[in-house]
Amino acid sequence: MSEEVLDEWKIALKQKKAELKVCQEEHQVKSCMSCEKLLDCEVRDSYIKAVYDSMSKGAGGGFEF
Repeated sequence: MSEEVLDEWKIALKQKKAELKVCQEEHQVKSCMSCEKLLDCEVRDSYIKAVYDSMSKGAGGGFEF
């Protein structure tokens, strides 16, 4: 059994994911896509930022689409 080493970015991501799940349960949705607050949701926005930060390890810049 191997232990996963969590850096500060992964820890923040896990925390934001847990907050997102709680929000989805409170609003009785399985996905943010079916929530009426999709485009104006601070919980979802902070989760997305945590995803980007965990991918870039906080190096900044941003992701171009």
